Amino acid sequence: MLARAAFLDAHGQALRRVWPGWATCVLIALAASFVAALYQGPPMLYALLFGAALHSQSPQDRTAAGVDFCGRTLLRLGVGLLGARISWEQVAGLGWPTLLVVLFAVASTLLCGRWLAKALRLPWALGMLAGGATAICGASAALAIGAVLPRAGEGETPNERHALVVAVLATLLSTAAMVAYPLIARQLQLSPAGAGLFIGGSIHDVAQVVVAGYSISAAAGDAASIVKLLRVSLLFIVVLGVSIACRTSAAEPPCQARPMVMRLGALVPGFLWLFVALATLNSLGCLRPVQEQFNLASRACLMLGVAGLGMKTSFPHLASAGWRPILLMVATSLWLAGVSLAAAWGLRFY
Repeated sequence: MLARAAFLDAHGQALRRVWPGWATCVLIALAASFVAALYQGPPMLYALLFGAALHSQSPQDRTAAGVDFCGRTLLRLGVGLLGARISWEQVAGLGWPTLLVVLFAVASTLLCGRWLAKALRLPWALGMLAGGATAICGASAALAIGAVLPRAGEGETPNERHALVVAVLATLLSTAAMVAYPLIARQLQLSPAGAGLFIGGSIHDVAQVVVAGYSISAAAGDAASIVKLLRVSLLFIVVLGVSIACRTSAAEPPCQARPMVMRLGALVPGFLWLFVALATLNSLGCLRPVQEQFNLASRACLMLGVAGLGMKTSFPHLASAGWRPILLMVATSLWLAGVSLAAAWGLRFY
């Protein structure tokens, strides 16, 4: 009885510490969702900006624990729940040519981000964030990659600030692409499969891919959605690669012998295991009755996580990023769009 009472008391104290910050993030997420629905805008961008507007509340003792809980734990949970959207059968149904095109586009965009960051004298982490966000799924990928980058103490770290800058820029560029890319597809008279490959292979945000694809035709919308899901399914590989690169460059000696399971568990964050498990269950048809609930839970966790991260930064920090990160994001986006468009144009001759 005493042990149970001590357990409940410890959890009660943790809940009391987390509650004020969590409730603040919930209010920010609700306000962002309302404004996004009212003006048909990107909800994550509104959550970031609204959170940044309340930056002064983040360092306070009353809200700090809850903001950190949302910005780390709930954010990672939301990324893991994205696996419920993925079906390996849908991905395999694209065919090998499309698979190879998407794999090349993602890999080359990651390399492009890393090379351009070096050329622009930007931190390597910013190059990985920009390449990953552009190649995979915009703000969600930036936040997922930022979650496995090394931290340098408490409070806002440079990598967290980079992730926020990339998330904002990715959302803005994706919104512009949602409007412009369907016009390009129509002007070039791409087939539905080609338009789906171009749009699904180049626009960052999932929802905006759906809007852009179905604005052309139902067939183009279906193709774009599946291509986009393939890109999202590569999130596990990309985040795992970044995690391994960060861990192997850390202080742990490479010759230190540990069991393979322990090493794999240390290298792969728990939310990535959740991502793979849900994708596998969804492929087996186990999640069909509750898939919408998983998607809703993922969006809710991501919104709370973005609100928490927004509260940990400030508008001056976003403005201090300068022109080079903007050039980096624009260049990686144009590269990905160029690769996807070239492949889509090639479909006209087959």
